[in-house]
Amino acid sequence: MKFLFADCLDVIDPLYDFLDDRSLPSRKPHLDDNYPHEFFPSAPYDGILVSRGIVDRYTDKQYMRFRRDGARKFLRFNKPEHLPKMMMGDCGAFSYVNLPEPPYTAADMVDFYGDAGFTHGCSVDHIIFEYFPDNRPESEVSEDVKKRYQITLSNAELFLKESKALKNFVPLGAVQGWSPQSMADAAKKLEMMGYDYIAVGGLVPLNAPQIHEVLTAIKSQVSPTLKIHLLGFAKADQIHEFVKYNITSFDSTSPFLRAFKDAKRNYFVQRPEGGLDYYTAIKIPQATVNNKLKDAAKRGHLNQETIIDCEQSTLSALRLYDKDASNLEPAFQAIKAYTALTNYDNKKPQETNNADMIRYLDRIYRTLIDRKWKSCECRVCKTASIEAMILGAGKRTSGRGLPTGWLF
Repeated sequence: MKFLFADCLDVIDPLYDFLDDRSLPSRKPHLDDNYPHEFFPSAPYDGILVSRGIVDRYTDKQYMRFRRDGARKFLRFNKPEHLPKMMMGDCGAFSYVNLPEPPYTAADMVDFYGDAGFTHGCSVDHIIFEYFPDNRPESEVSEDVKKRYQITLSNAELFLKESKALKNFVPLGAVQGWSPQSMADAAKKLEMMGYDYIAVGGLVPLNAPQIHEVLTAIKSQVSPTLKIHLLGFAKADQIHEFVKYNITSFDSTSPFLRAFKDAKRNYFVQRPEGGLDYYTAIKIPQATVNNKLKDAAKRGHLNQETIIDCEQSTLSALRLYDKDASNLEPAFQAIKAYTALTNYDNKKPQETNNADMIRYLDRIYRTLIDRKWKSCECRVCKTASIEAMILGAGKRTSGRGLPTGWLF
């Protein structure tokens, strides 16, 4: 099973100064920052997926360079060791989900894939969010759902014909549906059109049991040789459950995004017995940057000088602990004091805030006592050490996303 990283121009500053929380004044973002496949000794994925919806939001200069140089050169994914890896494109259906019809035609996407030198590309789909596990018939779903279903199939038929003009290119027929059976029917129709590789969409809002339902239905309808890609597979830590379906490839940013956004699962490690374990990042909101803290200071609820002093003393205590110049307790007490100042929600009762803080500190204690960043061999943890576990803001935050998810 191949893992493709869905790119959003995710880069890090390899020379970021964690002590001063800033990049070097001489930094040139595009030239000096690194993609994961540049920062690590080898690419931590089997390919990259780029969405047309993301590219259309590039700056004018970025967009022109992307179309002129091609996807590989633009993403610096063009070294000899990268060339055998997949460069897949899709239309980015989430970017136009509220439109009555997709803004791209099959011919538009073929031109896009051809200009940028993609090796694989998906047909134009239109997302269906409704999901009915009871496999209700088409007569019982809305007209909008029916229309999106037909648009997706019609576009796939046109795309397959148009894509024959491209050399060394593999077309994928996109699957959408409102139930396991409707998605299986769509997959079968795509195979009958002539596709030997399909991309199953609409998975992002589904839970793991529902995805199992969908894949079971699809596999029962199509031939064993049909290759299957899972678009936007957000259950990356459960991927072992889906091996039995003989999935060809999937794309995900789930582990990367969890590094910043998940309340608990921010740092992933592999268990010796298999599967994944996770740790909670140490949240140190920056006193002069965090909007909630700045607002609280303006309203007089918090003293900004006190917050700044507490922030710095907490960071200092953590760094001393990291260097074995202090034991765990002073570092934990510093986090506890800073959390008591900053981890509140004025929309919740105080009792709820207190309970939330206790649960958070329990998780942080485990993070500190196990010190997984010390045993990790990746370049991020080797160079940044405990800074890889600290969740702050800006480049500090995006940089610490890298060690969490490259496990596939």
